[in-house]
Amino acid sequence: MVVISESRRLIGGFLLFFALDYTFFYYIYLNFKKMSSEIIIIIIGAVLILVAIVDSIKIRGTSLDLMDMKLKIPLALLGILLIFYGAYAYGVANYPGQIERPAVAEKRQVEYPVQSVQIISPIKNDSVKCRILSMGVYPDSHEKDIWVLLKPTDNLYYPQSDHTNTSHKRNGEWQVITRFGGDKGEKYDIIVFEADSYASEFFSATIQKWNEMRSFPGLESDEIPAGAHEVDRISVYLQENCRGVY
Repeated sequence: MVVISESRRLIGGFLLFFALDYTFFYYIYLNFKKMSSEIIIIIIGAVLILVAIVDSIKIRGTSLDLMDMKLKIPLALLGILLIFYGAYAYGVANYPGQIERPAVAEKRQVEYPVQSVQIISPIKNDSVKCRILSMGVYPDSHEKDIWVLLKPTDNLYYPQSDHTNTSHKRNGEWQVITRFGGDKGEKYDIIVFEADSYASEFFSATIQKWNEMRSFPGLESDEIPAGAHEVDRISVYLQENCRGVY
């Protein structure tokens, strides 16, 4: 009877372990695309430690012993190293950087009354730094969101934003931090769109997704929502190499 009871407990332990294991990995599978590589490394490390610990737990003097002790110790150590490495990499990647100080380019004169959304800085064919504050004006009656998109020589579109996502609007003027990432002398189109709520949501979600992936693949022209309409465009050139600055 004691043997049967012990066997049942071991079988129950196995079933519980595999049920938890299945649930855990199913959760990871559902959320895998949302996770950064650092978080995934930490999770793998935790799983390795968990496997080593569970295999060593004794129930009434009996453990699972699926692995030799010579394997369990290195497995646990590897798990610890992965957790430390993942935590360090995550901390470095998410460490708050210095306050961003964008350059202010040359401004052009504004003709009043303002009839449409316009770019006033930088000016057409200007030579710009890697970080600038794009500025413009809009008519009093304008109620839509204003978005700046960059179009470099790869012919893809890159929405620009600061902490407010959409360009900051106040008293007939708008501005947004604009970040370039190309080679010295590369041509960029700075394109201003006015967007409805759906288009603004799309641009905000796109930027959030890119930031989470730490990859910025750009948008094809047919990916730009129908609710976003181009209202102004100028071309500028990079006065320095901006690769890897973003």
